[in-house]
Amino acid sequence: MRKFILMSLLLLAGCFTDAATRIAYDIEAGAQRIAQEDGARLSLAHRTPSRSGECEGNYTVQLDQVGAIIIWCRDKQDRQVVSSHSTSYHRRFVDTLRTFILEKKAGETLFIELERRDGRTLITEAK
Repeated sequence: MRKFILMSLLLLAGCFTDAATRIAYDIEAGAQRIAQEDGARLSLAHRTPSRSGECEGNYTVQLDQVGAIIIWCRDKQDRQVVSSHSTSYHRRFVDTLRTFILEKKAGETLFIELERRDGRTLITEAK
């Protein structure tokens, strides 16, 4: 019973995450899946940062070289930022080669490329 309660709480915790943290979780999962030898590559596809009612317009994603993910969500008319989310959770698992700032349309998929170099996983490209 105790194990069931713990698992239920962990599943519910995913319901309360923000857009940046969900991307960081995808990056963490990718860093665990990528092969361990140098030169290994893995492509991640994050199917939009939003859940219903969250980040429904166009959005900007910044994957910062210092280890932050920042997302700015705009309204459906693309006039103003209505929310922003940030995290550095993923930096324990990956380094970011350079800063990427991407303008994405509402519902557009974010692609992140991972590569192993010198025993470390890097974000080498984002589009």
